[in-house]
Amino acid sequence: MAVLSKIRERSMFLIIIIGLALFAFVLDPSTLGDFFNSSKINEVGEVNGESISRQEFVNELESYKQQTGGRVSEMQAAKTVWDNLIRKKIYANQLEEAGITIGEADVWNEVTSAQFVQNNPQYQNELGMFDENKFKQFLANEKENQTQLWSQWSNYMGQIKDNAERNTYNNLVTAGLGASLKEGETQYFIDNTKINAQFVYVPYTTIADSLVKISKSEVEAYISQRKDQFQVEETRDISYVKFDINPTADDEKIIKDDVAALIPELKSAENPAVFIAENGSDTNVNSNFQYKNFINQEVADKIYDANKGDVVGPYKDKEFFKISKVTEVAQMPDSVRASHILIPHVGAQRVAPEVTRTEEDAKKLADSLLTVIKRNRNKFSDLAKEFSSDRGSAEKGGDLDWFNYNRMTPEFRDFSFTNKKGAMDVVKTPFGYHIIRVDDQKNTQKVVKLATFSRKIVPSEDTENTVFRNAEQFALEVSKGDDFFAVATENKLSPRPAVGLKVLDENVPGLGNERQIVSWAFSKESSIGDFKRFDLEGSHVVAYITAKTEKGLMPVAKAINRVRPILMNEKKAEMLKDKLEGSTIEDIAKTNNTSIRTASNVTLKSPTISGVGVEPKIVGAMYNAELNKVYTALEGNKGVFSFKVTNRVLPTALPNYDSNRKRISEARKRLTYKMFEALKEATDIEDNRSIMYSSN
Repeated sequence: MAVLSKIRERSMFLIIIIGLALFAFVLDPSTLGDFFNSSKINEVGEVNGESISRQEFVNELESYKQQTGGRVSEMQAAKTVWDNLIRKKIYANQLEEAGITIGEADVWNEVTSAQFVQNNPQYQNELGMFDENKFKQFLANEKENQTQLWSQWSNYMGQIKDNAERNTYNNLVTAGLGASLKEGETQYFIDNTKINAQFVYVPYTTIADSLVKISKSEVEAYISQRKDQFQVEETRDISYVKFDINPTADDEKIIKDDVAALIPELKSAENPAVFIAENGSDTNVNSNFQYKNFINQEVADKIYDANKGDVVGPYKDKEFFKISKVTEVAQMPDSVRASHILIPHVGAQRVAPEVTRTEEDAKKLADSLLTVIKRNRNKFSDLAKEFSSDRGSAEKGGDLDWFNYNRMTPEFRDFSFTNKKGAMDVVKTPFGYHIIRVDDQKNTQKVVKLATFSRKIVPSEDTENTVFRNAEQFALEVSKGDDFFAVATENKLSPRPAVGLKVLDENVPGLGNERQIVSWAFSKESSIGDFKRFDLEGSHVVAYITAKTEKGLMPVAKAINRVRPILMNEKKAEMLKDKLEGSTIEDIAKTNNTSIRTASNVTLKSPTISGVGVEPKIVGAMYNAELNKVYTALEGNKGVFSFKVTNRVLPTALPNYDSNRKRISEARKRLTYKMFEALKEATDIEDNRSIMYSSN
């Protein structure tokens, strides 16, 4: 009765629990455990048991995307933020274990010592000296108002702390990376000891691959014994057929005819630029003069033979059909040499902070300099050195050397190219006022201005519908149970593979950034043999899942291409070993119907045997071998060896090995960039980001 009483007391609680559990089971039985483990909902991973919460990750992600101005994709941002969080936590753990703390004072000292803070007038006193209290007050105001500027400063100080932690740890480790004199001496002898030997070598290629059988169980055994070398991430393999939506010949003809119909109106238009804009040209009017070699070469002759007011076209230029009206004809050089004196003013582009003159003052100064130069042209060089803010040319008396039509800002360019040699005047540009002198010109030729109407060549609606129906029909045939590849072959289509897609990938080879396809391939509902049609920009794709690889030990089917050559050589070595047994090198050579070879001046530093290639295992054996002793049947990279070391030449002993010691020490310190990867490998990291980004 007591038990029944307790059940009655808690009946509502039990009903709720059972109801929720059944609801979860109906949705997806595999999520039942996850339902009760609510921590999975709010975590994206762990580092040595320390949780990375979803909120922490999202906050860092949003901050990073703001910093980059949306110039990176979601998955690129997610990867960078994850890597930064992992790095930060790993270094923080290491410093904590070492008892080293990066405090607020350390961060503050780093921030206030930055030159851009020290030199900012906003944080300086009346004497122009950095005032720490002013800087503190500025930050306090920004923090109180929670401005975007405060967010940026907060992020910056966080980065300072992260960098300080990383640098402190790296510096501590680097300080302990030294080398002893004995190490220097040992390395000197290892690098410079020269070995001479006689050897017999039988390549693995002397045995045909067809004579060696490799079974699936042998491959499986090999990878089982080396599990750490064959760990893989969860991946998917897909194949897909792409149906591109390209304009047909009929589509092109319709667009060409539509463009041609506008020729009479463009020819009679008093203002061609307005006409082109009103009729919705797909490119803007280029108001610059154009040289013949920069115009579509198929119509360049026609355009340059035309007179002002003539219309040329329609002609195809890449992905457009165009008609062009000649609006102006002139004779111009293709390059000019000029000199200038630049007088900037407040508000001009790239103006130096110390410039205080107004635009009016700059104009007056430029006019007065021009007056002086016109009286005595020889003064141009000296005045350029004294007054021009363009120090690069000022040092050369204002000389800008030769430049082409497209190099200079339009106002500067137009004066230089439309005036004759020797012309000089004041010209205003976004950079200030220039006194320009045209020093020389070359290759004068005919140039034109064109008013060009363009229509992009795009597929028609009928074409789009036809391609869609083709993709849909293909998917329908596959849905009837027909083999994906057989259907493709029957329809003369070529499936493309995308092998080894990872759960957080966004690029599909041959398609680019198509995260939706990757997400579908990894969804819980998708399995091998499933397919789906995707409507992409400019195409339709039917994708088909060909393989699924779970995280853990690489499947035999995936490993066989990597393992087979290794096992092949091992078996060939066993077949060859008996042939390379013998008491003398001569006997072994005779048995194998080959000649004795010589290895001369071989070193461990460069373990290459002439006529064979790189053989570090064999050279290492030679280095430690007894003189004139025959060593038989040693497996190398490319074959089986028997050898006898005939001579070992030691290098001349040095009075001191300090330089060698320093080289070892410096080489070790240069490898500190590998420290983080070593720390990461030794850290227990759980990555659950796929929960956030999969379509489960």
